Amino acid sequence: MGRIRSNKPTSFDIAYLAGVSQPTVSRALRGSRAVSLATRQRIEAIAQELNYSVDKNASSLRSQRSNTIALLFFEEQAPEESKINPFFLAMLGSITRACANRGFDLLISFQKMEDDWHTRYQDSHRADGLILLGYGDYTLYKSRLETLVGAGTDFVRWGSVGADTIGATVGSDNFGAGRAAGEHLLSLGRRRIAFIGQADEHYPEFADRYRGLCAALEAAGIDPDPALLRGGVSIEEDGRAAAQDLLTAGTGFDAIFAASDLIAIGAMRALSAAGLRIPHDVAIMGFDDQPAASMTNPPLTTVMQDLKGAGELLVETLLARIEDRPVPDAVIPARLIARQSTTG
Repeated sequence: MGRIRSNKPTSFDIAYLAGVSQPTVSRALRGSRAVSLATRQRIEAIAQELNYSVDKNASSLRSQRSNTIALLFFEEQAPEESKINPFFLAMLGSITRACANRGFDLLISFQKMEDDWHTRYQDSHRADGLILLGYGDYTLYKSRLETLVGAGTDFVRWGSVGADTIGATVGSDNFGAGRAAGEHLLSLGRRRIAFIGQADEHYPEFADRYRGLCAALEAAGIDPDPALLRGGVSIEEDGRAAAQDLLTAGTGFDAIFAASDLIAIGAMRALSAAGLRIPHDVAIMGFDDQPAASMTNPPLTTVMQDLKGAGELLVETLLARIEDRPVPDAVIPARLIARQSTTG
């Protein structure tokens, strides 16, 4: 152990001995539920051993809030440049209004995943908490979330809500929406339904949508065909390339459920270039109900996520974290919007 550098121990000394950050010590000593019980007990034992007492005046100063929330967008990899998914930009308005209604300023920043971004915000008291959007590959992002939890950082993210969720999470009912999408296509007589989207641990929201589709197929007595699954993230080029690959493979299909509107729009271009009629030859639908979905030819059937409810719930969940109130994970229902790309 390192030597205590002053006669009067500080929270930084406790942090060093406990192997945690100073903000984690502060939260633990005021009983915050954001710090695990085991960590709180370890910190309290070290504080007692050092005869550490909280300076009430300093603690009061430290507890003063900035009344600012930091909204951090993370870049998504694309062939030509880094982009923000338009879905997240559409959510921005509801987050901004929710912050204003609660008397908070909103600090918006575009981040690179490799940067040490969290230290520039809550740890430096620029913001009371973080809203995280657009992180891309979850397997690369997961360790950063674990670091935030370990540091006691107050944050909420938009993503897949499940038993293995790390930190406070708000998300749509992706499984239920995927099942509804499958049921919609099945009701129109489609039986060979392809799915385009990275449906694995890298993109758990896409995986949930695919699982929902598979559940609908199985309920109809149809075994999901792995040959009809293609990967892709939320860019048009991935949708175009995946649809072209399906056509080249010669695996028959009469419908495509794309994991996002951008993927669906790209797939529509490939189908049209191949001389296929939408929806007569191939029905197609997307996910997100972005503005472009209603302007395609034909207009795109899609799944609408509740942007207003999402923004409000993200802000309310983060404030509950900041104020040490219970924070259940929240799943928001999604609604299917039927248009001519499936109904004709």
